[in-house]
Amino acid sequence: MSGQYLTDPLAFLINTLAGLYILAVMLRFLLQWVSADYRNPISQFLVRITQPPLQPMRRVLPPIGRADTSAIVLMLLLQFCTLAVVYWIGSTNVSAGFLAVRSVAELLNLLLNVFLVVIIIRVILSWVNPGQYNPAIGLIDSLAEPVLAPARRIIPAVGGLDLSPIAVLIGIQLAKMLFVHPIRDMARMFL
Repeated sequence: MSGQYLTDPLAFLINTLAGLYILAVMLRFLLQWVSADYRNPISQFLVRITQPPLQPMRRVLPPIGRADTSAIVLMLLLQFCTLAVVYWIGSTNVSAGFLAVRSVAELLNLLLNVFLVVIIIRVILSWVNPGQYNPAIGLIDSLAEPVLAPARRIIPAVGGLDLSPIAVLIGIQLAKMLFVHPIRDMARMFL
């Protein structure tokens, strides 16, 4: 019996749980960045679950402008540790440089995926049930608008149809190809 029968599920579980928490920290960071409604129940939930590690870090790492540096450092540390544990479970030796660069690539990929999903959800909601309010819809609008607004200024609506989400989705995919993939390849130089 191969050892992978235990290590693969364990690596999957660690990746999933850590990934969900990193996503929560990233959403908190992004919602602060776009000045989303703090009283929203989803915002309150994100603050509540991310506050324990962020509160002591804020004493050491003050924010720079609107950027919450403690959240950025926490995401990098969590991603670094997650990758280190997963590679350790798989009995793969990697350097700290590889883990650091790969962590940056994974966080950038997550950031782009968040905007990708938010825009797709916003487009679907505009077709299905426009005008109905829900706390999640308010946050989705808060996250999508700063990305869609510049595209709307460049691309006019055609017959009442907003084509800006298509342009932004294409831009996100290009950003993945131009930035995430090269950073991942750069990480291999540190192996």
